[in-house]
Amino acid sequence: MLTAAKLETAALESINPTTGQALPSCAALSLDEARSAIDKVAAGFSEWKAKSFPKRAAILKAVAASMRENKHELADLMALEMGKPIKEGVAEVEKSAWCAEYYADNGEAFLTPESLESDASHSYVQYPPLGTVLGILPWNAPVWLALRFLAPALMAGNTCVLKADPNVPATANKLVECFYQAGVPENVVTNLAVENSVASKMIDHPQVKAVSFTGSSKAGQSIASQAAAGLKPAVLELGGSDPCILMADADLEKALDIITLSRMINAGQSCIAVKRLFVEKSIYNEVCEALRERFSKLKCGDPRDESNNLGPLAREDLRDQLHRQVSASIDAGARCLTGGDLPSRSGFFYPPTLLVDVKPGMTVFEEETFGPVLSVTPIDTIDQALELANNTEYGLGASIWTSSQVAIDRAIETLESGQIAVNGIVKSDPRLPSGGIGKSGYGRELGPQGIREFVNVQQIWIA
Repeated sequence: MLTAAKLETAALESINPTTGQALPSCAALSLDEARSAIDKVAAGFSEWKAKSFPKRAAILKAVAASMRENKHELADLMALEMGKPIKEGVAEVEKSAWCAEYYADNGEAFLTPESLESDASHSYVQYPPLGTVLGILPWNAPVWLALRFLAPALMAGNTCVLKADPNVPATANKLVECFYQAGVPENVVTNLAVENSVASKMIDHPQVKAVSFTGSSKAGQSIASQAAAGLKPAVLELGGSDPCILMADADLEKALDIITLSRMINAGQSCIAVKRLFVEKSIYNEVCEALRERFSKLKCGDPRDESNNLGPLAREDLRDQLHRQVSASIDAGARCLTGGDLPSRSGFFYPPTLLVDVKPGMTVFEEETFGPVLSVTPIDTIDQALELANNTEYGLGASIWTSSQVAIDRAIETLESGQIAVNGIVKSDPRLPSGGIGKSGYGRELGPQGIREFVNVQQIWIA
């Protein structure tokens, strides 16, 4: 008979961030059930690996179709569980379906054996799958980040255990239902509905051959250490404090629109959003005022109402942490042109906040801000901007806006990050590798590089 304490741990509890009220709980697996779930998926590896690339591709395309059929339900669940505006949620599902189709169309070519010259009559490298891969994923893009992990790993022939964040259990359940409806066997993909404490134990499961993690740098350090102790490869996409350089010769209207979009999409809860903006002094006041106007026009509210631009932050502790960072920076001398206060309304909303005159050492400069807060710093030269941009422990994305080819070339050769965008937004794209350096992690997802992370680079030598 279950005790009251055990009953309390048998479900994943989540809160609707729009209202602050509890959502229906979802059943959680025990430690033994989680181990059994991994055993089941590991047992399906041999059969899945034996399927030809065209057969795996056909199933992935069916997954894409299933997701599109269920996109409105998935978007609604994301709105309820983590506050993503409905229109952003629908776009996320569409992008995720594209990711599945992209690897269905290109995965075989990316893993084609390559002949290499040696003293053999024939020597080459082939790329067989590793086995069962554990994906530990966050709440901020629960469909996209899942497909970014699942599509290449499955196309390569691995089986996958998806461990979604406890904030989004219903979204994860529905996503895996889409896979099963498309014909993915239940012993090839499973949703590990467990608390984070149980998930950490699963890294040591002998049938887990590799780990993919997206989340905070602090959690990533712990997971990297645990995976390394088991000599298991890992891909880590962690936090970011992405710099953006805005020079006076840029297309300002376009740049300011894109910077606002980058900072405010998903209520600012994006690791690759612009977080630190460096503006040439001759246009500094103009830019600050233009951003203030743009931020002030944004409408916060129920994410299920398509007239709203921003929903709430996903959790109360995330909002409180963000407000601490803003308040500490204002106390240190930053000026707040709009936002910066805690709303009295229900839910976990935070207003679009613009902090200017930000300097190194201030909290919003040194820490990742995971919410709708932009810091702005004046700069004299491109070299000063590049020095400040690289003055961070993170290295996920970076961007520059300018019409000067000299400045562009200088930025490309100097910026220390996994991605650089020139006159555009830093974004993830199935066709291009995504990842970071430093506290932003290591390894790459997406593109041809992403599918080769969880394979055996196997040398074949024939006399």
